[in-house]
Amino acid sequence: MAFHVMIIPTLGCPANCAYCWSSEEDSPVMSIETLNEIVQWLKDFRNEPVTFTFHGGEPLLAGEEFYRQALPLIANGLSEQKIAFALQTNLWKMTPELARILAEYHIPIGSSLDGPRELNDSQRGKGYYDKTMRGYEIATENGLKASFISTFTSNSVKHKEDIFNFFLENGFTLKLHPALPSLRSHAPEELALEPEEYGELLVYLLDTYLEHLDDIEVMNINDLCRCVFTGRGNVCTFVDCMGDTFAVGPDGSIYPCYRYVGMQNYVMGNVYDRPSMEDLTRSDAWNLMQEFKALVDKKCGDCSYIRFCRGGCPYNATAPYDGEIVDVDPHCTAYKRIFKEITDRLNNEMFGGPGLEMGGFQPVAPMKSKAGIMDLMRKH
Repeated sequence: MAFHVMIIPTLGCPANCAYCWSSEEDSPVMSIETLNEIVQWLKDFRNEPVTFTFHGGEPLLAGEEFYRQALPLIANGLSEQKIAFALQTNLWKMTPELARILAEYHIPIGSSLDGPRELNDSQRGKGYYDKTMRGYEIATENGLKASFISTFTSNSVKHKEDIFNFFLENGFTLKLHPALPSLRSHAPEELALEPEEYGELLVYLLDTYLEHLDDIEVMNINDLCRCVFTGRGNVCTFVDCMGDTFAVGPDGSIYPCYRYVGMQNYVMGNVYDRPSMEDLTRSDAWNLMQEFKALVDKKCGDCSYIRFCRGGCPYNATAPYDGEIVDVDPHCTAYKRIFKEITDRLNNEMFGGPGLEMGGFQPVAPMKSKAGIMDLMRKH
């Protein structure tokens, strides 16, 4: 079974996004020695395929030489395992040479744009759009594939049509995140997207996506439909990630997720100590996540969507309560809304809704003039 290791070379970032909760000024940068310790730890930790995602902060602050050494060190050091890479960056520090280094390892790039320049820069800071697009051009000109995540806030959601059209007209795949509260600071709460608004946004995107099915990809809708179709979670928000996802900070500390990096209360161990899985399970952070799972089983046991939701993200759930396990992911309302919408539409398409006959559940081919959930699933 594959697992995921997120490497956080630094929590520093040159940008200053209004809702950011993961950047720290003067954060140290991971050394190659620590990177080597990650490899040595994983050699005996778990002999299965592993995806490494470089995240931050801004991971490109580590510089060209870091990646020139780090990538072959991982690929060669763990050659008995199937290795894949990914990188999440604002692209400001991308250079042709760095792009060529990354392209050698076929690393997909995730970046961030919240929509057209004016809207994007109102949330992410003046000049952000132009700097990111310059980096995007360098990346794509040197053989890298880059896509964008759009963070929807309580302000930008009012312009959802403009944001969708921006991605559509530019031929960009749309992936979105709702702005969230943070365990590090309460400032992002001002822009946090309310669950009801998030649910409305997801239904809007489902409808609009189906109208433009041949012209754009909306990754979140793909993932949500896949959850319903397969009956299980398919992305980290909707799966039990504990034991299959780890994050390693600049000093080698191991955390359950990149969102916790830098917070001592959530350290599970350190790569320099070469901890086993059993060692990690004795940490307070591990026990906290198990406490969340128990809460989900108790609170969501009767929910129709528990199999492919699992109470949502434990970080989202604990952020409003200063790290305490009190409730499930506050976006539960949004998840239920979109899962019900997809489920109802899928059932109607497969069984014809009111067209059922007395003889039993005989599928009826309803007349339709526009794309539906089955068309979306066939596309993938």
